[in-house]
Amino acid sequence: MQLLPIPCPAHLIPDATGTDAFHDVYRTAMAQQAVFVAIESERRQRWIVKADTLTAGSGHAVDDAVNDAVRAAITCLVENREVDLDAYAGPIYFMMHGVRSEDRAREIAAALHAALYGDLGPLTRAVPPVS
Repeated sequence: MQLLPIPCPAHLIPDATGTDAFHDVYRTAMAQQAVFVAIESERRQRWIVKADTLTAGSGHAVDDAVNDAVRAAITCLVENREVDLDAYAGPIYFMMHGVRSEDRAREIAAALHAALYGDLGPLTRAVPPVS
């Protein structure tokens, strides 16, 4: 697997459905010292979005403003019932269950990936802030 570009187009977000696929994607991110991001299929034809900054190594830092923006976006997704109530909003590990389509899961994952590298633009477009 090649290094994901930043920002990463949604169609390049890896599908890590299944234990072997998950471990392959996670190990690749760790070997490349990159933020792990993936989607997984779950029962009921729903999708999971996952991201983890530990794989990027100790030199990768996500500042408080970005963490606050990511947390606000995930809260918005929960309130809009786009993801389940059990969403995990970081600051290191992120997981959202219950996304209704693969395309939307990819869009959210790509936006989260960009945000974890400091680019909030894709996240703002994918999950507009509540006014």
